[in-house]
Amino acid sequence: MIIEKKTNKNMFEKIKSGEKTFEVRIEDDCKFNEGDILIIKEVDDNHNFTGMKIKKKIGFILRTKQAKYWKRNFHRDYLFLR
Repeated sequence: MIIEKKTNKNMFEKIKSGEKTFEVRIEDDCKFNEGDILIIKEVDDNHNFTGMKIKKKIGFILRTKQAKYWKRNFHRDYLFLR
């Protein structure tokens, strides 16, 4: 599946440079699966698309809802990008 998400210029540049190799999303945000393609679009301060985008493959997902030690009200999915 191909999933499109947007991010601000600062985070976009960190992903582009390889400094940021993960993404954190609230569990109900989207149904991600390992192997899905995540298209990350850069937006400006007014949330307008700048035309810049990066395509990444989701390599691993840590689903905290399945972890007994995680607080119930703090469930997130951590996506590790390739």
